[in-house]
Amino acid sequence: MCGGLFVGGWGQNGRVRIAVAAGRGRGGALRAVAEDGAPTGPVQEVPDLVSAVAERERDSAPRWVWPSTARLYPRLLEAGVRVSRCHDLELVESLLLGHAGRYGEPRSVRAAWARLRGEPVPADAPPPREDAAQPSLFDDGAGREEAADDIGQVVAVHAEQQRAAAGLGGFALLAAAESAGSLVAAEMGHDGLPWSAAEHDALLTEMLGPRPTGGLRPRRLQDLADRISAAFGPRVHVNPDSPAQILRAFAAAGLPVPSTRAHVLRQLDHPAVPLLLEYKELSRLHAAHGWTWLDTWVSGGRFRPEYVVGGVVSGRWATSGGGALQIPRVLRKAVVADPGWSLVVADAAQLEPRVLAALAGDRAFSEAAAHGDLYAALSDAFRDDAGGGRTARDKAKIALLSAMYGGGTADAVQLLAVLKSRFPQAFEYVEAAAREGERGGLVRSRLGRTCPPPSAGWRELTAAGDDDSPGPRQGTAAQALRGRGRFTRNFVVQATAADWALALLASLRRRLTALGPPRLVFFQHDEVIVHSPAELAEEVAGAVRDAAREARLLLFGDTPVVFPMEIAVVDRYADAK
Repeated sequence: MCGGLFVGGWGQNGRVRIAVAAGRGRGGALRAVAEDGAPTGPVQEVPDLVSAVAERERDSAPRWVWPSTARLYPRLLEAGVRVSRCHDLELVESLLLGHAGRYGEPRSVRAAWARLRGEPVPADAPPPREDAAQPSLFDDGAGREEAADDIGQVVAVHAEQQRAAAGLGGFALLAAAESAGSLVAAEMGHDGLPWSAAEHDALLTEMLGPRPTGGLRPRRLQDLADRISAAFGPRVHVNPDSPAQILRAFAAAGLPVPSTRAHVLRQLDHPAVPLLLEYKELSRLHAAHGWTWLDTWVSGGRFRPEYVVGGVVSGRWATSGGGALQIPRVLRKAVVADPGWSLVVADAAQLEPRVLAALAGDRAFSEAAAHGDLYAALSDAFRDDAGGGRTARDKAKIALLSAMYGGGTADAVQLLAVLKSRFPQAFEYVEAAAREGERGGLVRSRLGRTCPPPSAGWRELTAAGDDDSPGPRQGTAAQALRGRGRFTRNFVVQATAADWALALLASLRRRLTALGPPRLVFFQHDEVIVHSPAELAEEVAGAVRDAAREARLLLFGDTPVVFPMEIAVVDRYADAK
C-alpha cells in the first residue's frame, strides 16, 4: 500500500474543485464540482477568466479542473496569477489510457468526451507553430463557439476520470502528483533558471574562439578540421562533419572501421583520432549550446525551457525546446544566482536502488538502504566474491545496476548470483517484471503508471519464434523477448522513481510557497535547484529534506529505506559537485 492520500495538502484531499473552460477572447466559464465530479453549482460565465481565477484562488484556493495546464497556466502566470493545485485532464487521460494499455490514443477533452458518448474520436490538435500568430488570451485555435459547451465536456470528463481512478488503488495520488508537476513545469518555464549570458559567451570564446559570422566554423573547430585532414596526408581532404569521408580516410590508411563512434575510434592507433574526438566534443557543444542557443533561449538573465511533463513513458520529463535536461557540465558555470541570492542544489543519492529496496520489501536489502551509502552498506555481501579486482562497494553497485537494467559482463553474472542468494526478494521483484514483459504483459509503477504494450510486430515475431526450428528468425525472436524483459525490469523501478520525484516536487513547491520568495527553477530526474534569497537558503535545504521524507511516506508508508538528499548551497551551479 502507498501512503495516505491526504498528506501534504496537494493530494486528493476533498477540497473545493472548480472546472474551467476557456472561451474566445478573455472570457470563459466556471463550475463548482465535488470531488467525485458531480456539479455543485451552476455554470458561471465570466468576462475575464484571469481575474475570475485570481479572485477564487484568493478566496478558497480550490483545485482547478482544466483541460491542460501547459496551455492555460502560462497565461495566468504572465498576469501574475499562481494557483496552488489543479487537475490536468489531458495528463490524467494519458495516464488512464496507459493503464488500460491504450497508449497513443488522443487525450484531449474532446477526445475523452467522444469516447464517453461512443462517437468518433477526434485526433489531438498539433502543437502550435512557432511562426503562428499570437492567439487571444485563452483561444486554443479550435474555433469553439461557446464556453458553456466546453464546460459541460470538462465536467463530464473529470467525473469519468474520478470514477475510473477510484478503483485503481494509488492512481488518484498519481493523478494529483502528475497535475502538480504540470504546475511546477509551467512555473519553472515562467521564472527561468538564472543564467549569465556573458559567462556563457566567455566560456564559448575560451573553448571555440571568437563568435564566427556567415555560417563559418568557430576558429578552434576550423583549426581542428585542418589538422584532421593533414593527419591523413597532404592529398586527402576530410570533412570531420562527414562520417562517410572519415570512414573512407581510415580505410585508405589501412584501418577499416564500422562507424565513427567514439568508442570505435579509441581502438585505433592513428594521429587523427585524438583530433577527431576533440572535434566531436566541441562541435556538439557548438551545435547544441552555442551562440545560437544562447540567443534563442536566454533572455533577461534567465533560461526558460519548455518542459514536457511525462514526456517519457516512464514518467520522466522531456523538453520541447532548450534541452534543459542536458545542461553540459562545462556550461554550469553560466548558471549564476542573482546578487544576494543562492542556488540550493539537491539530488537524491542512489535513488533507483533505494526505490527497488522499498518496492521489494526485502528485509536485509531495506536495512542496507536505511544508510547513507547504499552500495557501501551492501558491500559485506560481496567481499569474497568474483569481481575482477573491484572493491566490494563497486561489486555491489554492478550487481544492483545489472539487476535493474539487465545484461552485463561475465563478472556481473557472478555478482548477480550473489545478489540473488543474499537478497532474494529484491532479485525476484525485477525478475518477475522481466518475465511479465517477456509474456507481453503490462507492468506498473507503485502508483499505477503503466508501461506501453508490445507492438503488433513484436507479438508476431515472438509468436513465430515459439517453434523449435533453429534459424535467424528464432534468434531474433529470442532477442526481442529479452529486450522486452529488460525494458519492463527497469520500468517498474524507473517509473516508481519518477512517482517519488513528482511527490517530492509537489511537497517542495508547497513548502517553498510558505517561505515566500524562493522558487524552484530546475528539475532533472532526481535533482532540483531552488533559487533563494541567501538568508533563506538553509530553510530551503530543510524544506527539501522534509519533502523527500514526505514523498517516501506517501509512496511507501512505514519503510526503513531512506532517501537522503545531497544538498549544496552555492552561487554557481558548477560549484555544487
